[in-house]
Amino acid sequence: MTTPTDQITIRRAIHGDEGALRALWVQHAPRIDALVRRLVGDPDQAADVAQEVWIQIFRALPTYRGDSQFSTWAHRIAVNRTLNALRSLRRHGDAEVELEEDTSFVEHDGDRSMLAQTIDEAVQRLSPGARQVFVLHDVEGYTHEEIAAELGITAGGSKSQLFKARAKLRRLLAPLVDVTPAKDEPDDVASLS
Repeated sequence: MTTPTDQITIRRAIHGDEGALRALWVQHAPRIDALVRRLVGDPDQAADVAQEVWIQIFRALPTYRGDSQFSTWAHRIAVNRTLNALRSLRRHGDAEVELEEDTSFVEHDGDRSMLAQTIDEAVQRLSPGARQVFVLHDVEGYTHEEIAAELGITAGGSKSQLFKARAKLRRLLAPLVDVTPAKDEPDDVASLS
C-alpha cells in the first residue's frame, strides 16, 4: 500500500505543512493533470479543472484513511471532480468548442513524441462523451459498469460510445499505419504484414 515515508508526508500535509503538500503535488501532478487534460479536451479548461481538482484533493486530505494507495485515492477524486466540472460546463453551455483548423507546428525530438502528440490530438477530436468513455475505459481501465455509474449512462451506452470513439480514432490515425507496398515490393508481401 502506502509507504511509511508517504504516510509521514500525508500526515504532515494534513496538518498544513506546505512542503509536504508540495511534495504530494510534485509526485502526483503529472498523472492527475494528464488525466484531467484527457477528459476535458480543451487545454485552458483542463488547467482550470486541474486546479480545482488539486484544491479538492488537499481539502479532502483529512478523510484519507490509507485503505488504498494515495495515488488511487487522489485519482478517484480527480475523475469525480473532473466529471462534475464537465457536467457544470455543459449546463452553462460552455461544453464544446470545435476548432477545425490545425495550424500550429511544433518540432519534436523524435518519432515517439510526434506519434504520442498525434494520438493525443486524435483523442481530443472525439466528442466529449466518446472521449470520456475512451479515456476511462481504454486508458484508465474502468469497466463499462463503473463508467455508467460515473457518467450517469447505461453500460450499453458506455459500450456504444467506446465503439464510436475507437472507430473515429481508427479513421483519424489510419494515415499512421498506412500499409501500402513499397515500389519494389509485391502486393502479396504487404498483405502478410
